[in-house]
Amino acid sequence: MASFDIAELTQSLHAVRREWREAHGRSHEPGAREFPSREALSTIIEQLKGALFPMRLGPHDLRQESEDIFVAHQLDTALHALLGQIRLELRLGGAHSALSADAMALDIARAFAETLPHIRRMLDSDVLAAFHGDPAARSVDEVLLCYPGVLAMINHRLAHQLYLLGQPLLARIVAELSHAQTGIDIHPGARIGRGFFMDHGTGIVIGETAVIGERVRLYQAVTLGAKRFPTDEQGHLRKGLARHPVVEDDVVIYAGATILGRVTLGRGAVIGGNVWVTHDVPPGAHVTQAHAREQARSAPEVTA
Repeated sequence: MASFDIAELTQSLHAVRREWREAHGRSHEPGAREFPSREALSTIIEQLKGALFPMRLGPHDLRQESEDIFVAHQLDTALHALLGQIRLELRLGGAHSALSADAMALDIARAFAETLPHIRRMLDSDVLAAFHGDPAARSVDEVLLCYPGVLAMINHRLAHQLYLLGQPLLARIVAELSHAQTGIDIHPGARIGRGFFMDHGTGIVIGETAVIGERVRLYQAVTLGAKRFPTDEQGHLRKGLARHPVVEDDVVIYAGATILGRVTLGRGAVIGGNVWVTHDVPPGAHVTQAHAREQARSAPEVTA
């Protein structure tokens, strides 16, 4: 039977961890886990989904007469668990003492909880947009239970609130949980209006500073990305710049289109499949591959 020198390997890994912690100023004090947990956040998000849509995303044996009792239990459990995860993020790097982190975490968790009715209304608009926008959809229940774009939007709308409340790590973890499930990559910083529909959805990428209006529809493999990444005097990437597209109300972007940089797609514009766009598009314009090639040659404004 094969054997391994587990003791030596354990010591070697210990040395590597110690080197990393010393290089990054991390604590060597014994204690509990310092970082938020993907597993804990996954459970929290599932509980919140059940609280938001109890009769469809809650337990299979739930009855309407006990719906409020179930929702209250889910909220109480999820929000207390979320409070602990917020506290962990606040204490990362020693920026806050235990006492100040506890007080701030409670304020943030309460503020997040107050947004849940608004999030439910926003998600209702997304579900209806998918139902009305897809001729294959037989019911809003099918949309909520089956559509990956709706699953991604549930996570995004929860993650976006955490992002706005100054919890970028928790928000990113929540976003990546649905990214792993659906293949849809939405940064939690992206601002997305009501009635957003991602048809099929696989391969969609939406960057941190993207701004999307109301009743926008995207198809699979669409990218709303950055065109370039400016650096500072030391050559480090500059963070927080507005570098992703602005998509106004009622825009449709078909499969495989790539929109790069801080460009604006005007209200009601239609972007054809596999088009590469790096310039503003006027309201109501229709951009096809032929238009895009012409634009690349002469760089005029696209006309409707």
